[in-house]
Amino acid sequence: MTDAEKALWSKLRGKQLKGALFYRQKPIGRFIVDFYCAKAQLIIELDGGQHYTREGKAKDERRDVYMESLGLRVLRFSDREVLTNPRGVMEKIWSHL
Repeated sequence: MTDAEKALWSKLRGKQLKGALFYRQKPIGRFIVDFYCAKAQLIIELDGGQHYTREGKAKDERRDVYMESLGLRVLRFSDREVLTNPRGVMEKIWSHL
């Protein structure tokens, strides 16, 4: 796990947010998502530098469209945002549960 994934996982695991159970590295279709909450139908993706290239953005967009076609919501945060604004990240996740 990256430092950002470790930091976020420490706040998601153990049903700490509204009693919601999150899974880490959950397979959905042909993809593996960073974090998933079945109860809220919510996927959380953390994006490092490779996600900001033209190819990375295109792949993420196709992936998000696929997940949304399954009725899932996708929240994306940069690794940097997780590390520098953890409270803001947690508030946004909280509002989607």
